[in-house]
Amino acid sequence: MKTIINPILPGFHPDPSIIRVEEDYYIAVSTFEWFPGVCIYHSRDLQNWELIARPLERTSQLDMRGNDASGGVFAPCLSYDQGTYYLVYSNVRTHWYEFMDCQNYLVTAKDIKGPWSDPVYLHSVGFDSSLFHDTDGKKYLVGLIRHYRKDRIQKIFLQEYDDKEKRLIGKLKEIYAGSGISIPEGPHLYKKGGYYYLLTAEGGTEYGHAVTMARSRNIEGPYELHPGNPILTSRDNLRADLQKAGHADLVETPDGQWYMVHLCARPLPPFRRCPLGRETAIQKVVWKDDEWLYLETGKREPQVRIPGITKTRKREKRKYFL
Repeated sequence: MKTIINPILPGFHPDPSIIRVEEDYYIAVSTFEWFPGVCIYHSRDLQNWELIARPLERTSQLDMRGNDASGGVFAPCLSYDQGTYYLVYSNVRTHWYEFMDCQNYLVTAKDIKGPWSDPVYLHSVGFDSSLFHDTDGKKYLVGLIRHYRKDRIQKIFLQEYDDKEKRLIGKLKEIYAGSGISIPEGPHLYKKGGYYYLLTAEGGTEYGHAVTMARSRNIEGPYELHPGNPILTSRDNLRADLQKAGHADLVETPDGQWYMVHLCARPLPPFRRCPLGRETAIQKVVWKDDEWLYLETGKREPQVRIPGITKTRKREKRKYFL
C-alpha cells in the first residue's frame, strides 16, 4: 500500500477546497493579497500535485487596490456540476473583526484551466462562502454571518442560488450556530444517505483550530452535532507534528474511499513560529455504522503518514455532488 506524506501542499497553501471529476482531483487554495488570485492544483493519486491554473487573472475578476495587508482572497470554494466548474471567493478589503462583511463572487469555466468567466456578484455577508449542488438540481450558498451587536455572535447561513438568473434568491436563513467551540466558519455541505452533512471550521486559525460536523434530514435544519466533535484537531496536543488543523473539505474516490483535506502548520521551537505559513494536509476518513464520519485512525489528531488510495474494483460511474 502506498503512503501519503503530509503536508501534500507545503508552504503557504491555506484553506483547501477539493473536488474529484472522474479520475482527476483538484484543490483550490487561498492566495490572500497575491495576484493572480487562487491556485488550483491537479493530482491523480492525492500525493503528487501540479499547479495547473490561476483562475483570477484579470482585475475585472479581482481588484485588490486599497485592500489591507493580508486581505484579498479568503477560502475559495471549488465545485463541479454538469460539465461546469464553479469557484466562489471573497475579496477581503479589511479584516477588522468588527467589520468583516466582504464582497463575495462566483466565476465559472468549462475547462479547469480556463478561461474563467467574469464574476457574478453574490453578496456582502461575511466570507468563506461555498456552493452546494443538490441532487434535485437546486444550488445553495452557505457562508458565515456575524452579528456585530450581539456579542460578536457568528453563525452559518444558507441561501438558494439561481444558476440561470445568476443571483441568490429567496430568504437568507441561519442554519447553524456551531458546536460550542467558537466562531464557526469555512462551511461545506454534502449529501449522503439521506442526510445533509455540514462541515465547519471552529476555534480560529491558530492553535485552537478544529473541524466539526453536524447533520440534518432537511437542508435548512435543525442540525444535530457529531457525537465526537471536533472530528479533527491538534488543539489537545501541542507537540503534534501538524498543528492548527482545521478548515477541511471532503472528497470520495471512484471506488468509495473518503479523504479529508485540511489546513495545517508546522511550528519551530522555541517560539512556535511557522515560517512556511499555513499548509495543506490530507487524512483518510471512514463512515461508520452510525452514519457519522471519523478519521480512519479512530483519533482526532492529524497524522503525517496516511494510507494512500487502495486500488479496488471500479464501481459504476455516478454523478458527483461534493
